[in-house]
Amino acid sequence: MLQALAYPFDSPELLRHRKQYRRQLLADNSQRIPKRIAVLGGSTTADIVSMLELFLLNEGIAPTFYESEYAQYWQDAMFPNETLAAFQPDLIVVHTTCRNITEFQQDLTLSEEACWEAVQRQYQKLEAMWDKLTETYHCPVIQNNFEFPSYRLLGSADASDPHGLTNFVTELNRLIYGYARKHPRFYVHDLMSLAACYGLDRWADPSYWYLYKYPMALQAIPDYAYSLTRVIRSIYGKNKKALVLDLDNTLWGGVIGDDGQAGIEIGQETAQAQGYTEFQQYLKAHQQLGVLLNVCSKNEPENAELGLQHPENVLHREDFIAVEANWEPKDQNILHIADQLNLLPDSFVFVDDNPAERAIVRGQIPGIAVPEIGEVTDYIRVLDHCGYFEMTAYSKDDAKRNEMYRENLQRSQQQKQYADYTEYLESLEMQAEIRDFSPVYLPRITQLTNKSNQFNLTTRRYTESEMQAVADSPDYVRLCGRLRDKFGDNGIVSIVIGQKQGTQLNIILWLMSCRVLKRDMELAMLDTLVSQCRAQGITTLHGIYLPTAKNRMVAGLYEGFGFAKQSETPEGRTDWLLDLTNYTNRNHVIRVNQEGEQEHA
Repeated sequence: MLQALAYPFDSPELLRHRKQYRRQLLADNSQRIPKRIAVLGGSTTADIVSMLELFLLNEGIAPTFYESEYAQYWQDAMFPNETLAAFQPDLIVVHTTCRNITEFQQDLTLSEEACWEAVQRQYQKLEAMWDKLTETYHCPVIQNNFEFPSYRLLGSADASDPHGLTNFVTELNRLIYGYARKHPRFYVHDLMSLAACYGLDRWADPSYWYLYKYPMALQAIPDYAYSLTRVIRSIYGKNKKALVLDLDNTLWGGVIGDDGQAGIEIGQETAQAQGYTEFQQYLKAHQQLGVLLNVCSKNEPENAELGLQHPENVLHREDFIAVEANWEPKDQNILHIADQLNLLPDSFVFVDDNPAERAIVRGQIPGIAVPEIGEVTDYIRVLDHCGYFEMTAYSKDDAKRNEMYRENLQRSQQQKQYADYTEYLESLEMQAEIRDFSPVYLPRITQLTNKSNQFNLTTRRYTESEMQAVADSPDYVRLCGRLRDKFGDNGIVSIVIGQKQGTQLNIILWLMSCRVLKRDMELAMLDTLVSQCRAQGITTLHGIYLPTAKNRMVAGLYEGFGFAKQSETPEGRTDWLLDLTNYTNRNHVIRVNQEGEQEHA
């Protein structure tokens, strides 16, 4: 990843050297997810696309773009377009701004009812476009809301009076949000907040519109592209998963070892203390969204515990999954935390007030996010603008994630009590529910396909509409596995999708959450898959392994299952076959409840 593309970035520098940065990114030989992105614009979009490409490449996504002609977004969406149809977009971005509002009339003689009807006409035009795009291309759509106008004819009353353009934009945005709540594959890019943060006077520089038909200043385009990238990377499961936090002068003011518990700044007594308190509240809210909180501090363990016990703290010891308080290098401690949680190190965001520690961790752990947080008054703003945890989907499993990982640590601690690993697994009293997909689990199933990398044999990604099509088709055998034990419920942790081809099943997706690695869940899934296949007259399983930078751990999975290798390409793809005629169930200690037969058997 290029540090020049990390927030906060130098926009003029990015614009000047974008070609150089693009060459650097393409030359790093990273494995990226290929995505076809159609950008339908109400204005000139060339510079937006060029900056968007940089940020996406930096996030592990290799985009190919379709761009509409200037201001042809409506025509491209509503009328037959052979070029766009041949492009087969994976994602459509509709880029419109206040300049594209056509139904507003600055006429103070209009009735309030007529003003509202104008808002509805504008919305209905947009709604028809979104419906047409979804019906035609069956892919997610990102539509920005509308920024406030750069002037207010009615002054402050422009916001409340139905004749004001500010009021028109507010009402139109509310209708857009209502559509988004009802359509899970439709995402709103918050252009209004972005323009406000940038500053409307600077954002809406009219000279760029008159000269180039840019609705925003040229220097604002990197901010726009980065903000849009946040939404796209979230859709495709590229969000970070966990925070690793320093303690002294990061979670509280002062040094606990020098100042003692009474001397650190937290609470409401001083301006500095209030800043740290608000930052802890911000982190606590992220925990409730499923972000994993951890501590990495150069401290004596007892001093760290003393600081976390401060009565004014918002966060306490039980809010953190792992706490590493010692004098070892922080990069080594972070790797230890990643190992404990079974997460890749690039899943983490490291927050530390010390620039030297930030530099060391950034240099030693590829892919980890290390924001330049500044003073405590900047902490929330910087993390918020970085958007590491952008939310485009939310499930019950997300809300329970901290609890699930804490239970996993309890399991690890219990393992240390057993010399025999099988005895340890038996002590967990594991129960699995393995069944066909059901509507209630479909959002989580889709989410898992876009997140799991280590135990994923083909790393195939699905949108919710694509997964719905799989769930509705009789051409597939589908399994989702949920695992419970005496410590708690791990939720949906494993997915298998196989496509029927006569008496052969081609396994096109097999993945498992890192939370349940080395617990025999894959054996339970295999037994159930064989059972379902036999019931449908399938006699052979065909498995594929496609190597990536992150899934090497499953390179030998099919061989371990007893599959016979059929072929191997120079790129590392291997094909495997398993004859089910003499298959016998694998030895594992999970009690399996196979609820629900295949609906389309």
